[in-house]
Amino acid sequence: MADLRPDPASEPESVFPREVGLFADSYSEKSRFCFCGHVLSITQNFGSRLGVAARVWDAALSLCNYFENQKVDFRDKKVIELGAGTGIVGILAALQGGDVTITDLPLALEQIQGNVQANVPAGGRAQVRALSWGIDQHVFPGDYDLVLGADIVYRESTFPLLLGTLQHLCGPHGTIYLASKMREEHGTESFFQYLLPQHFQLELAQRDEDENVNIYRARHRERRPV
Repeated sequence: MADLRPDPASEPESVFPREVGLFADSYSEKSRFCFCGHVLSITQNFGSRLGVAARVWDAALSLCNYFENQKVDFRDKKVIELGAGTGIVGILAALQGGDVTITDLPLALEQIQGNVQANVPAGGRAQVRALSWGIDQHVFPGDYDLVLGADIVYRESTFPLLLGTLQHLCGPHGTIYLASKMREEHGTESFFQYLLPQHFQLELAQRDEDENVNIYRARHRERRPV
């Protein structure tokens, strides 16, 4: 089982003055995590502009830990991560042999790109692209083998947009892995209980009671013969 605790050497390495940070009001922390034999060095740029995209959330660590324990095979798989934030999940998938596209809104891309450059060797298959759910998912192919998301189900107004994006991106034989903190006040449970099962075969793959994080696995429903 992976040690989810930051490395003792991962205390904030630098606090940028206002004019030096990634954004004007930001400060940065670098932490190290170990999964699947890879030591990941992840920078989080805290500040009002990045908001929730700035940090590594518990759900992302739970999903990485799940991939390690279940020995999920990423080799030569076509993978996309949604709402990546720091990019830790997609980076691990790339290091495990996946051909990975890591996505988020444009404001988060610089942080993700920095983390990709710090962790994925030259020649590794990890690209960073902007994707706004419900708006431009159709510029991406619809045949991904694996669609990943960690703590992206927390705003009810985005649920239909996310659902449509998942429907488009997941290939006919693809698999979706979504890890979510089950926040009652954000309607997270309703997304997984009522919305997602309308379009996908859904199962609870793992439940972490301590962190209140669920990991769900979803696949397209089999089409019945006419």
